Amino acid sequence: MDATTPRAGRTTALRADQISLFDRRIALRAIGDAIVKLNPARLMRNPVIFVTEIVSALVSFVALRNLATGQAFAFPLTIAAWLWLTVLFATFAEAVAEGRGRARAESLRRARTDTLAKRLVRAGDRSSYQPVAATALGVGDIVLVEAGDLVPSDGEVIEGVASVNESAITGESAPVIRESGGDRSAVTGGTTVVSDWLVVRITAASGSTFIDRMIRLVEGAERRKTPNEIALDILLAGLTIIFLIAVVALEPMAAYSGSVLGVPVLAALLVTLIPTTIGGLLSAIGIAGMDRLVRFNVLATSGRAVEAAGDVDTLLLDKTGTITFGNRMAAAFVPAPGIDERELTEAAVLASLGDETPEGRSILSFARDRFGIVAEPPAGAAVVAFSATTRLSGLDAGERSWRKGAVDAVLATIRLAAPPVGFSQSVDRMARAGSTPLAVAAGGRLMGAIELKDIVKPGIRDRFAALRRMGIRTVMVTGDNRITAAAIATEAGVDDFIAEATPQDKLDYIRKTQAEGRLVAMCGDGTNDAPALAQADVGVAMQTGTQAAREAGNMVDLDSDPTKLIEIVEIGKQLLITRGSLTTFSIANDVSKYFAILPAIFIAAYPELGAMNVMHLATPQSAILSAVIFNALIIVALVPLALRGVKFVPVGAAALLRRNLLIYGLGGIIAPFIGIKLIDLLLTLLGLT
Repeated sequence: MDATTPRAGRTTALRADQISLFDRRIALRAIGDAIVKLNPARLMRNPVIFVTEIVSALVSFVALRNLATGQAFAFPLTIAAWLWLTVLFATFAEAVAEGRGRARAESLRRARTDTLAKRLVRAGDRSSYQPVAATALGVGDIVLVEAGDLVPSDGEVIEGVASVNESAITGESAPVIRESGGDRSAVTGGTTVVSDWLVVRITAASGSTFIDRMIRLVEGAERRKTPNEIALDILLAGLTIIFLIAVVALEPMAAYSGSVLGVPVLAALLVTLIPTTIGGLLSAIGIAGMDRLVRFNVLATSGRAVEAAGDVDTLLLDKTGTITFGNRMAAAFVPAPGIDERELTEAAVLASLGDETPEGRSILSFARDRFGIVAEPPAGAAVVAFSATTRLSGLDAGERSWRKGAVDAVLATIRLAAPPVGFSQSVDRMARAGSTPLAVAAGGRLMGAIELKDIVKPGIRDRFAALRRMGIRTVMVTGDNRITAAAIATEAGVDDFIAEATPQDKLDYIRKTQAEGRLVAMCGDGTNDAPALAQADVGVAMQTGTQAAREAGNMVDLDSDPTKLIEIVEIGKQLLITRGSLTTFSIANDVSKYFAILPAIFIAAYPELGAMNVMHLATPQSAILSAVIFNALIIVALVPLALRGVKFVPVGAAALLRRNLLIYGLGGIIAPFIGIKLIDLLLTLLGLT
């Protein structure tokens, strides 16, 4: 495919494909990957499953020795088989999680193509270019990208303005504007210029483009364990060592009491006591956390960032486009004394008919919704376009005229030196509230004022209230003056605001908050946001932002939606909650397995232990085998929960702990009683014990 082949409208699997928890292709490949992961050198990173593998090999050796010497081998061989399945199910969980990421990476690979780039021979001369392979471009090369061309590599626009289709990256089919200078100058390799042209300076070497980074991140190749995962690994390793010592000590105790345990029984006891459930699912939980972000079109450059998002307690949110819609919109018509509101509305509509700005369109929309007024320009009317010199716009029809614009400009036009007191008071009130007043005149007569305000997004106040219940403090950052900022902050319900904010103000606030022991998240898209993004614990850069911003943050939002910062925090908390819930379940179900396996081991020597056999299992062999089988199957049963995550509910820590103990603590105790008993009944029915 050459550089002129259009690719508009294509979307990627990052957004479009809904990958099921057990997609057939992913599951089949995961089976093979799970076997490969049995390599002891790889399993050593997971101490619990590594010990389980060693024990499985030991029991297998005993079973095969018994088979060779003519001794009883069926029981140890069955134990060995289920122990191996326990290890295999654990590696399968990790392989499925990695497979989901790999499936998304494949869609990104399809976005890459061998293209020809138009490298400029002489800077500033767009006619002097030579075609070269995109892979041959180096950092600093200048290329021309015209309508229909693919952007050959990541770069910064240094000349031109064009509409660019970024669906190959973001999945969003609507084109975006890219231009030199400002915060909309970054372009990504693989996107398509729809109209006009751009001159781009290449900023990424071959193999280091944004798509290449995305592929590596989505596949998990760059994922590292987070501090909490490492701490949990240490805890699990400690528990494994403790139970290993305890089980080894049982052999002389059993010999003293006249019992014969044997390697298979001790192995079964060890594996059912150590926390194999969470040990087998821990990696899958971490990988799935990053995968959930990808499904929201957010790329995290490290697992640490995802985890930090769950611990964030301060959110810095830009006002424009995040808390508010960003465009000032008509919110009220305030008539001058002696003027009816409908008269003012009709005049405002006529004065706005030729105004194609978002503010002008909002006036027409507000009038239509409020009074049902939809006007057409009079025959022969001439539009008076807005000018920075006059600060007015309007309509002229013969001797009739309508004007709207800055208050002082309109008053000067109609030669009104002293406006009515009521009008002046209304204008002053709007200014104090942070709104923008526009005066309206018709036929040389003052009709009143239109109040334009930056509208707070509906529902945002409730979202901030939910974050507050979670213990997260919200801070609005804006370049507006303090009066305007205070009005918006009160309406939106944020906890604090920074008005007239400069890059240094943002950086200082983050450092001050971190010095108090808090974790901070913020989003940004401009070069001036880069220092704060780098300083924040969770820095979310917009894909449409500058290269500096994308490199400074530890997450990139492909949709460039600043409000997604709230979802990112929720996903991070979901990751931590999922890990905590499954850890609670794993430790709790070990308690139940004690009641199955310990009485079975020592009931012959100590008949009094029969009182602990509350499940009334058929035989000691059945009890031991049932516990081992349940221990293996529960890992597979919990894989969907590990991948999907525990549902996040914005409640306080105390309520969350109660829910965790009630559902996963109590559930972890009850589930083994039911599961082991059902397996025991099945084994007895089949005559396998």
